[in-house]
Amino acid sequence: MATKKVIKLDDMPGHLFRRLHQLAVMRFTAELDETGLTPIQWAALMSTSQRPGLDQSTLSREIYIDTSTIAGVVDRLEARGLMQRRLSPDDRRLRLLYLTDEGEALLKQASAAVHDIQKWLVLPLTVEERAVFTQLMLKVLHRLEK
Repeated sequence: MATKKVIKLDDMPGHLFRRLHQLAVMRFTAELDETGLTPIQWAALMSTSQRPGLDQSTLSREIYIDTSTIAGVVDRLEARGLMQRRLSPDDRRLRLLYLTDEGEALLKQASAAVHDIQKWLVLPLTVEERAVFTQLMLKVLHRLEK
């Protein structure tokens, strides 16, 4: 009689990734609730701040969000007065993204908490383990995103 193999959820990387993501989002929401930002909105503000004048398609690639979703994200940030679209001087079909002063201020306020959350996520790991953990996650991501 064959023995049924016991599958443990803690041996399944997908389950562990989901749990880590769930904890990261929960902490982000708790820490940044007063800002009204989501993790994706924060990433959009950060990328736009670092590269003022990037277009929406480039932003979607940089933060790994599909183009239809990023359109809604930018719409909401623009409606809140945190981001603005401007016509490209080179291609009038293209709109370039910039943060407003309010967007820069909110990003600065939120970023300190976001960095603290990142530290909290890997707190049980040594500095060396954190580097290895990050490298291994990137290795998996790069393989899957090909």
